[in-house]
Amino acid sequence: MKIRPLYDRVVVRRKEEEETTAGGILLPGSAKEKPNQGEVIAIGDGKVLDSGELRALAVKVGDTVVFGQYAGSNTIEIDGEELIIMGESEIFAVVD
Repeated sequence: MKIRPLYDRVVVRRKEEEETTAGGILLPGSAKEKPNQGEVIAIGDGKVLDSGELRALAVKVGDTVVFGQYAGSNTIEIDGEELIIMGESEIFAVVD
């Protein structure tokens, strides 16, 4: 199944949760924090400005992005994979 977000929305696949801490302590499932990085897998056409023009998004498919801990409260499951739909404004940075 494919998904195509509308306007300035972005679909992100969250990175895998860390299994151990930096000190090497193994974390049980309930203690793991959800990572705030992910890969962009789909983008919308762009943001419609007040003038009616369409501004292209600053991110592209394949980018690794950083977003807030509570960004993208809209999660969906497609083909057994959890994906996040968020607005472009919820993305803080692109990791090079």
